[in-house]
Amino acid sequence: MKNIRNFCIIAHIDHGKSTLADRMLEITHTVDVRQMENQVLDDMDLEKERGITIKSHAIQMEYRSSSTDRAQIADADRTQTDSKYILNLIDTPGHVDFSYEVSRSIAACEGAVLVVDATQGVQAQTISNLYMAIEHDLEIIPVLNKCDMDNAMPERVEDEIIDLLGCKREEIIRCSAKTGEGVPEILDAIVERIPAPKGDPDAPLQCLVFDSVFNSFRGIIAYFKVVNGTMRTGDRVRFVNTGKEYDADEIGVLKLDMDPRKQISAGNVGYIISGIKTSTEVKVGDTITHVARPCDKAIAGFEEAKPMVFAGVYPIEAEDYEDLRASLEKLQLNDASLTFQPESSMALGFGFRCGFLGLLHMEIVQERLDREFDMDVITTVPNVSYNVYTKDGRMIEVHNPAGMPDLTEIDHIEEPYIRASVITTADYIGPIMTLCLGKRGELVKQEYISGNRMELLFDMPLGEIVIDFYDKLKSISKGYASFDWHMNGFRPSNLVKLDILLNGEQVDALSTLTHRDNAVDFGRRMCEKLKELLPRQQFDIAIQAAIGAKIIARETVKQVRKDVLAKCYGGDVSRKRKLLEKQKRGKKRMKQIGNVEVPQKAFLAVLKLD
Repeated sequence: MKNIRNFCIIAHIDHGKSTLADRMLEITHTVDVRQMENQVLDDMDLEKERGITIKSHAIQMEYRSSSTDRAQIADADRTQTDSKYILNLIDTPGHVDFSYEVSRSIAACEGAVLVVDATQGVQAQTISNLYMAIEHDLEIIPVLNKCDMDNAMPERVEDEIIDLLGCKREEIIRCSAKTGEGVPEILDAIVERIPAPKGDPDAPLQCLVFDSVFNSFRGIIAYFKVVNGTMRTGDRVRFVNTGKEYDADEIGVLKLDMDPRKQISAGNVGYIISGIKTSTEVKVGDTITHVARPCDKAIAGFEEAKPMVFAGVYPIEAEDYEDLRASLEKLQLNDASLTFQPESSMALGFGFRCGFLGLLHMEIVQERLDREFDMDVITTVPNVSYNVYTKDGRMIEVHNPAGMPDLTEIDHIEEPYIRASVITTADYIGPIMTLCLGKRGELVKQEYISGNRMELLFDMPLGEIVIDFYDKLKSISKGYASFDWHMNGFRPSNLVKLDILLNGEQVDALSTLTHRDNAVDFGRRMCEKLKELLPRQQFDIAIQAAIGAKIIARETVKQVRKDVLAKCYGGDVSRKRKLLEKQKRGKKRMKQIGNVEVPQKAFLAVLKLD
């Protein structure tokens, strides 16, 4: 066990985590030259196309440490096997929407390699991932990547790392993940600085489940870290939280493919296949133990992911409802931060209310439903959850504007606030402040990190940032600003429910909760947008935005008219009036029985009103 090292690689998005992992796998000969490709651990097409990591990926490497060999010559009593180390690496995502994946990876490790880009310096996600690792008492190895680039500023970025970590300058390892320079030094540092896992191989079995995947041939495969005890093939095991018992048909370690073993003991990371078919029977964060000799208590897992953005997901064909449920359950195994519950809508039929960690997460889930499960879905306008307090003292959590109680019953509404950290150069401070204050943000503090780089802290309503804030921030800062946030409680707010009516009929899928000050402007823009998108009918369509019973904006889609006067080439005016009156009565009757179909484009257009 003293020769095992469990570590993860954490960094801001695009700082070179996956490239560094590629070089480590090459140097330790874990991956054959023929199998080697860029982002070798990213197994989804979506990850390779976008160049981002979405899932954490675990892999085991074997490494002979050169520093141990030097010590071996000095100490003749050491055996040759002592210099062979087993390194369990977990490569993690860098985007703020997938920080839950990072928290789970950190729970399975004793150390972390913190990668900082020498051309960009410390960014917002670097800081938040670092704090997460420090909370779990992980040993941090700071690494400066991309040192071979012409625009690298190693001295300046090293100063930033020293300010952040309080480490010595000689502890920071300079490397280039692309060329492989400095990577052997990182591997040596992992062996020397990161402690071996603690645990007793002879104690009752205790394993922490940190991930799971669905395989259509073999059922559900759970990935775990053995904290205490030893698991052998064929053992009868129990999942503590669900209480279900299984036989360990196959256990093994994670190389590039799964590598079966007879036993896995304390400190190691592996997988178990036990023929589990139902997705609800495996929970990420659960504990596995032996049925015959159980452990006395479950391991404290990581906290549940709290979804921040809610949206309705509906099948385009109503009969695909059950298929959509099965697809979401399988996707949830692979992505534990996705939550969903059934709901129905007047306009869209039966579907699910899904909770996501952010807009990128929502986009990725939609894309995966389409690619992996062949599901065509309609997604409604995303919103956040609000706490609504009624006059009789009850508190209702509202995820969907349709679930709002009547206006007369509401005492006050609280909305979620976040503490947002924006790191940028001094040139873009003006536009960024204008953007954040325009989104009802309050500046908490601003301070220089180094040179002309600053950190701005804002308190902002989460509802204001879910739709287009991140895109706008990237645009106005030419991609230089980095953004990170965490929840900061709820605050009372003057919110109203904005309804869209088509010919007096409410379209519940287009309802939103918005601040009273923004409601009139937002309602007017929505009506104008819908006027462009709705196809013309044989009758007038009145598009109205309303708060309660008060109409705040209106547009009309004019009817398609037939020229009934074409055959009148003269004669008395009463003939013309008679024909027009007849047409008018027909239009009125049509309006009573006609219904307006809202195209999918209209739901998406609301997101892009600007």
